[in-house]
Amino acid sequence: MKKLLFTAAVAVLGFTSVSAQEEATGSALSKGSWLVEANTGFGAGDYGHTANTGFGLFSVDDTTVWSLGGEAGYFVMDDLAVKVGLGYNDFDGASSFSYKLGAKYYIASQFPVQVDLTGASGDDVFGDETPLWIGLQGGYAWFVADNISIEPGLRYNLSMNEDFTDEGILEFRVGFALHF
Repeated sequence: MKKLLFTAAVAVLGFTSVSAQEEATGSALSKGSWLVEANTGFGAGDYGHTANTGFGLFSVDDTTVWSLGGEAGYFVMDDLAVKVGLGYNDFDGASSFSYKLGAKYYIASQFPVQVDLTGASGDDVFGDETPLWIGLQGGYAWFVADNISIEPGLRYNLSMNEDFTDEGILEFRVGFALHF
């Protein structure tokens, strides 16, 4: 009898949690809403992702690289946002600016997938080359409030400029988003 009551209590709590998640995501991801997002990224590669629109700090071969940026999006339909991002990156005193254009779709209003084009410019950093990547990202949106989500996920950046680099970059990211 105790096991049955415990199982029933867990089921009620689980259904209540799922229902609260659905209510929180309903208006936050609906057509006409806005999204403002900041990400942290932990990547693998010679110098990580050199066109970052998030927050980052790492050091490789006595070179310290830090990034500061953000992204914004507009929901053109329920669960689908068109996004832009801007960032500033510093490579031991040499700086670059980053940009990102893409789309983010929330599968079942809970699993964000994103595809985007990311690039950077900065003569002191890249010389004559222009880094350009196609980014693919997937994760989970945990709504901690009606308009705030934490979104951990994986991202792969495929280089589109082999003269700059032919290596792809895999990143673990944690995003923080405000929905209006």
